[in-house]
Amino acid sequence: MDNFLQLLIYGLQLGSIYALLAIGYTMVFGIIRMINMAHCDFLMMGCYMVYFLVSVLFGGEMIGPAVALLVVMAGSSVIGMVGVGIERVAYRPLRNRPTIMCMISAIGVSIFTQNLFRALPFIGPNPRSFPKLIEDFTINVGAVKISFTRIVTVTLSIFIMLLLWFVIQNTKIGMHMRAVSNDKDAAALMGVNINRVISITFFIGAFLAAVSGSFYASSYPVMQPTMAVTLGNKAFIAAVCGGIGDIRGAVLGGFVIGVAEILVTSVWSEFAYGFCFLVLVVILLFKPEGLLGKPMTEKV
Repeated sequence: MDNFLQLLIYGLQLGSIYALLAIGYTMVFGIIRMINMAHCDFLMMGCYMVYFLVSVLFGGEMIGPAVALLVVMAGSSVIGMVGVGIERVAYRPLRNRPTIMCMISAIGVSIFTQNLFRALPFIGPNPRSFPKLIEDFTINVGAVKISFTRIVTVTLSIFIMLLLWFVIQNTKIGMHMRAVSNDKDAAALMGVNINRVISITFFIGAFLAAVSGSFYASSYPVMQPTMAVTLGNKAFIAAVCGGIGDIRGAVLGGFVIGVAEILVTSVWSEFAYGFCFLVLVVILLFKPEGLLGKPMTEKV
């Protein structure tokens, strides 16, 4: 039982990271019905941004929790603006074209970004170690050991997700996002600035992806330009399992995939990645719209 609880804690931490990353996939799809295949690269960009901020401002030394949080938020905000720029340049001109064209453009953006980072002399293709931001220690609860880093990761992730849910349900911009998601043309006729809503959506998605990157690298401190490919696939699986287009589904799917992956890894580590796809297939067989998703109708 103690071993199961220990694995559950690891799974919740990993699941919270997947959930933050999956929210970006599901928000973009919910607003413009597009699968942003380049979304996972914001996670990688966030890791490098925080790495360089800490290296330049603090010489790579360990910083306190409050300062670390400010650095992560600042770096993630920069990546959020990068996400807005990518949407403006690579996706907006194709918005009224067939969806497959936007997806191909997103794949191109992802490949370009990874190879650009590999080519930059101050980054390069070789792995780097992510700096240790805060002092870590272990809390013993019976036979279960919980590190302070994991507590911070799960707590902040849940807080950010609850804050996002509050914004979407109780603010003007959240109302506009829900309106655009339901019917973009009707929202435009009611005076909603569609371009502004989509830009804000991409900012939030890229911001959350960058935050998830910092959380991930704090526990698995190895960075490289292609680090986000596998993570992005798992987060996309989480979004689809939970019901893509529904933020609650993305969160639920993230935790389901995270816990499942850790439990399977403890038994058969070589099959853990494949098991994520198996979970996806089983869920879609019995509930094609995802755990919390609703059936979608196409207008013809």
